[in-house]
Amino acid sequence: MDFVLVHGTTQSPAGWDRVAKLLRAAGHRAIAVDLLTPADLPVEGYAQHARDQYDGERPVVVAHSGTGVLLPAIAEALDARAMTWVAAYIPDFSGGRSLRDEVVELFAPEWIGVDPTADPAKASEFLFHDCDPETEHLALDSLRLFSPAVLAAHRAGPAPEIPSTVIVPTRDRTLKPEWMRQAARDRLGVTALEIDAGHCPHMSRPAEIAGILTGHA
Repeated sequence: MDFVLVHGTTQSPAGWDRVAKLLRAAGHRAIAVDLLTPADLPVEGYAQHARDQYDGERPVVVAHSGTGVLLPAIAEALDARAMTWVAAYIPDFSGGRSLRDEVVELFAPEWIGVDPTADPAKASEFLFHDCDPETEHLALDSLRLFSPAVLAAHRAGPAPEIPSTVIVPTRDRTLKPEWMRQAARDRLGVTALEIDAGHCPHMSRPAEIAGILTGHA
């Protein structure tokens, strides 16, 4: 099985290193794509950019946090067999609202306006608070801002007909767990899987994330 791993808005692809290593040890392929480009792209441009970095067929595409905006387009570009949303924004497919329109409902109020790449203490508090010291060090090294305008402004079309798994960390301090649970039900028609973790369970609970990915692929 192939897994294409899509970094979020505050980490480089290195954030997926531990999960990728576990997936490969279990006999799978794991490709962490890098969405950062010299210039901002439209959603379709980022989907093609991911496509250019993958040479396989019918992967499971996994996205974290704000790149949930891009997950449907990337999954369709790669002819994905499934999508997995890890502590991720799920677009408003039927209502047409953008992430920007839903900021107050979606994010913890203390997080709005924070740039964790400029404030390691805030990164530890909101993103990596459940990590052990070694993991926290690795996580802080992975910090990198990815915030093209399209993430906030994009209005999704119809939901793709691709099976979805939603992973909700119950101790997330960044995105509201209750919002993610409801969005999974209302927008994707699935019941979220819950994990006892903060916003970056791929860092703090990599074995559990790898197990969920392989078990639900």
